[in-house]
Amino acid sequence: MSSPVTKDARLSQLNPQSTAQVAGHPIHAMLVPIPVVCFVGTLVTDIAYWFTANMQWANFSVWLLSVGLIGAALAALAGMIDFFGDRRIRRIRTAWIHAAGNAVTLALSIINVFVHSRDAYTSVVPTGLILSAVVVLILGLTGWLGAGLVHRYGVGVQAGERA
Repeated sequence: MSSPVTKDARLSQLNPQSTAQVAGHPIHAMLVPIPVVCFVGTLVTDIAYWFTANMQWANFSVWLLSVGLIGAALAALAGMIDFFGDRRIRRIRTAWIHAAGNAVTLALSIINVFVHSRDAYTSVVPTGLILSAVVVLILGLTGWLGAGLVHRYGVGVQAGERA
């Protein structure tokens, strides 16, 4: 029978580890909800603007996009540290798709913040609204893949924890 210490050591070797962490908690996983909420909120406020033409909704969209981009940049940095910090993560095809999808989301959101900086109706309809919807759809896919990385492959799961 193996001791618990030996079993924990074996488990930590099986799972790809999060390199960017605080007290054993992956930073990427802590930061990801910020851009997700902001980008989904942008879609909601874009739809509200589309229906009401109240400029305040477009202002909300710009603020949500701006905060979302800051959060996304920080989450991307932590994600890249994890991705390049453990070669076992890079061996997982899902990790590559997750990273590429999030890079596309970040690029589209940067374009979207410039679109939203225009005046009046053209700041949202139709381009801003379409970009916001595409970003949310891609986030749904990359979020699903990110959860799969944790639950299927144990990425970032520390020894003794359950995904």
